[in-house]
Amino acid sequence: MRTTLSVLALSTAFAAPAAADEVVFPATLAGHAFIPALTLVTPPADAPREAWVSGKFTGGARNEAPMSVMGNVGKGYGGHDTGIALPFIGQPMQGMSGFAMIPHEDGSWYTLTDNGYGNKRNSVDAMLFFHRMAPDFDTNTVDRRETIFLRDPDHKVPFRIAYEGTEGRYLTGADFDPESIQVLGDEVFIAEEFGPYIIRASLDGVIKDVYPTVLGGQELRGPDNYALYVPAAAGTDYQVQRSGGYEGMALQPGTDMLWAMLEKPLLVEGGQTEGSFLRVIEFDPKAGEWTGRSAKFKLAEGATAIGDFNFIDDTRALVIERDNGEGDPSRGCAEGATDTSTCYPKPAMVKNIVLVDMSDMDEDGFIRRIGHIDLMDIDDPNGVALDGMKPAEGNFTFPFFTIEDVARVDDTHIMVANDNNLPFSGGRQPGVAANNEFILLSVPELLSAK
Repeated sequence: MRTTLSVLALSTAFAAPAAADEVVFPATLAGHAFIPALTLVTPPADAPREAWVSGKFTGGARNEAPMSVMGNVGKGYGGHDTGIALPFIGQPMQGMSGFAMIPHEDGSWYTLTDNGYGNKRNSVDAMLFFHRMAPDFDTNTVDRRETIFLRDPDHKVPFRIAYEGTEGRYLTGADFDPESIQVLGDEVFIAEEFGPYIIRASLDGVIKDVYPTVLGGQELRGPDNYALYVPAAAGTDYQVQRSGGYEGMALQPGTDMLWAMLEKPLLVEGGQTEGSFLRVIEFDPKAGEWTGRSAKFKLAEGATAIGDFNFIDDTRALVIERDNGEGDPSRGCAEGATDTSTCYPKPAMVKNIVLVDMSDMDEDGFIRRIGHIDLMDIDDPNGVALDGMKPAEGNFTFPFFTIEDVARVDDTHIMVANDNNLPFSGGRQPGVAANNEFILLSVPELLSAK
């Protein structure tokens, strides 16, 4: 049965004001820590034996020979090898894909690892888990204090999971693509991309419920939703772009409501996008249902997606917006270059942390953008940046394809981290896989802006 997106299509007539004259606040590097790119996690003892070697299907056909196929960033990003080969013995810790707003009582931060290797088909042996991480900006290291694997012993997932017939019923990247995390009491809520869904789980990883997305009285689906069958038409059978489901989900203080933000613009009938803005939809975790309230986040010129979303007080929140570029512009390829072995053909340009006011929306539902900091122009007067992870010249930059974590640390500092897409992303040096970097930024003007 086909459904149309008539309610959402109405929004194509509106456009939000451009952000060209938006205030740009300064940012100073106050701390730099990292997890080495090739960092692996041991599966649980009762996990299926095949989970001990992951990444066996990233090339399409099965390959069970560990470390036999070199990772590569892809032709569009220069075709650089990354120096790290698949499959892995163990599970890749991989990039961080969301910070919970509220830290653990011991000071560590809840954060996610996403679906594994980029899509449902190649991530069937990538287990899903979240962590408690404690970055130490004095030693430049990150302590992984706990890893919690997601599992479905009570058959709450509404479709057949990859490890359906196993005793542990652990979840994999063939089931979900978790991208954002929040902790509320003794439960964790995860926003994911494939459905897109909100997942409710206990703090020990047991799935309690899975909620499909509803907007304007209609269920929103992505092309990887289990309920779709081929052929399926963009904008009618599904409205969420592939890799365009939830990327950020913010917990609002005072109300304990969750605001889930899609990564990319929705599709309307005919397959076009409804505009250069993203839907933000309110979910009531106590009631387990969507409230019917929603808003729109206007992307800046050149931005194509968001990476994370977290409140800093009752109404103001931080949003990571980004383009699809990777690599420092100082190492960008010359126009028309055919040899891209030592340069970036699509360098990073738009990597912002935007401050918004969720209580201030215009008549069309657009959230007011207060201002932003530019992650491609960070002051480092004290030389905090680590060797090998800073540009050859100029200010410090954070030039990664996917920057997916931001949280307020205190009244003057925020913390930002990247998803390194192991082993498929670089960003610092051509031919070198990106580490999981955590940066502490001093941004008093941003955090005090109204």
